[in-house]
Amino acid sequence: MTVTRFAPSPNGPLHLGHAFSAIVAHDRAIRDQGEFLLRIEDIDGARSRPELAAEFREDLDWLRLSYREVAPQSSRVGDYRTAANELRAMGILYPCTCTRAEVAAAAVAHGPDGPLYPGTCLRRGPTPGPQVAWRLDMEQATLLAGELEWTDERHGVQIATPEIFGDVILWRKDAPASYHLAVTLDDATDGVTHVTRGMDLFRATHIHRLLQHLLGLPVPVWHHHPLLVEADGRKLAKRRDAPALADRRRAGEDGRAVAAEVRATLFDTGISLSDAIDQCP
Repeated sequence: MTVTRFAPSPNGPLHLGHAFSAIVAHDRAIRDQGEFLLRIEDIDGARSRPELAAEFREDLDWLRLSYREVAPQSSRVGDYRTAANELRAMGILYPCTCTRAEVAAAAVAHGPDGPLYPGTCLRRGPTPGPQVAWRLDMEQATLLAGELEWTDERHGVQIATPEIFGDVILWRKDAPASYHLAVTLDDATDGVTHVTRGMDLFRATHIHRLLQHLLGLPVPVWHHHPLLVEADGRKLAKRRDAPALADRRRAGEDGRAVAAEVRATLFDTGISLSDAIDQCP
């Protein structure tokens, strides 16, 4: 059975870009008579606002998207810790005390997420403590994994190249787990078969595929869709005050009409979910 998910973080209201992503996931599951899940990703420290989760549910109901809600990330911290310990036991996680400023100052190359970590703590080996992050020794991890592939419904088979990210953090100082570790485990736990998300996360899939191999997790199919953008070409974002779905809902707009508008946008971009979802651009 096809299982998709929508996994918003409660650090700001949903906007039209989120509606776009939710509808892609919902309609992908419905096309195959599958299941669409809602998962709240709420481990982002003080930025997470529990009251927003209720708004998210009302927004999805307003858009007429049927879903089943699964456990939020805040209830899964033990699973993340177990996975991190498993990677430590393999000898491919190491503690890091460097600040972002120190990494930026010492970096000699850049990756998709910014300055690549120069391996400072890998060389000096600090004593683990409460104020350390844990990084993946990418060289050792990729040697252990060998060549890996993953498949995107729109872009075909991809060779995994997680090394472009360098030694990524998997266990953070300020939160239980990084996005990479948490989302990979969550999708496996929830039985997600098709990961639908925006093209801004396309390259992150290289890391997720590596983690799936290292942790013995099932491998889904991915579907990375285009992003809705503002007039200046930047993607819609909470931090730039993109109009909230909740405000439109409370103003009396018809959620069904908004969803129809989003589906028309999907059709106009050549990604009609009813009959062209497998077509590569």
